[in-house]
Amino acid sequence: MINNIKPGNPTESLAADANSLNGLRSAASQQSPEALKGAAKQFEALFLNMMLKSMRDATPQDGPFDSQQTKMFTSMLDQQLSQNMAQRGVGLADMLVRQLSSSLNKPLPADDDGASPLPLDIPLANGLSDLDKAKLVQGLANSTDDSASRGGNKRKGGQQRPAHIEAFQNRLQADAEAASQVTGIPAKFMLAQAALETGWGKKEIRARDGSSAHNLFGIKATGNWTGKVVEATTIEYVNGVAQRKVEKFRAYASYSEAFQDYAKLLRSNPRYEKVLANAQDAHGFAYGLQRAGYATDPHYAEKLSRIIRQSLSA
Repeated sequence: MINNIKPGNPTESLAADANSLNGLRSAASQQSPEALKGAAKQFEALFLNMMLKSMRDATPQDGPFDSQQTKMFTSMLDQQLSQNMAQRGVGLADMLVRQLSSSLNKPLPADDDGASPLPLDIPLANGLSDLDKAKLVQGLANSTDDSASRGGNKRKGGQQRPAHIEAFQNRLQADAEAASQVTGIPAKFMLAQAALETGWGKKEIRARDGSSAHNLFGIKATGNWTGKVVEATTIEYVNGVAQRKVEKFRAYASYSEAFQDYAKLLRSNPRYEKVLANAQDAHGFAYGLQRAGYATDPHYAEKLSRIIRQSLSA
């Protein structure tokens, strides 16, 4: 049965009824023109949703009013926005239909809304055989189905990272690798923590003259610290409530020195023994830090684990 598919506007029901994807998969197996257009439209919606997600990821979301609930509803909003945008079209679905239609012998349905999507000159399927094109039709439906079951948030293998993430990683990779040799913690775990603490370098702790303290890990100037110190406003959670406080933080001469001091802190403080023991597991590392009291943010481990999995995954 393919009654769940609306040939004229195949994306309309996707956000509200994921079961319509089963109809799309059945139609794709029959290589019908309705399935081709439906899969192309839904693929375009998926692409737009990924763009929206990348934009959200590039924006710091660790304010006092951010929570798992707000993030969940924001994700739902983005999914619906992507469906609405795909109904109008940006040209990707139209190009897919034109490139793949040679594998079908039936006329393609016209858009009901009469929209004229912007042309994209992308030779997506040039050189593919009819059999390969038919397989791609099925693959589009399958990929959309898989994305719906995962919430559409999984990074694709080989997908290029945003420029600010690439720049942050390239700038600090060598120092992270050196600290990894000392602690046994994978470099990308430490890079993820530095990204979380500094907002990918956009919210570094700075002295009054504007110079960077090179403090990538939010380490405060407590205990037996005898080096330079800078004061900065930070958010601390007291009984789960976010509060702004002015604290003293350690200042370093370089990022390399910051990584070295971070490694020394984890190795010399007994409360981080379990963190180092679980250093090869992203979940164990993130939640181990939270249990050891590294940060007061109740969602610290979740945020760190997400950065490792989504932004710095191989």
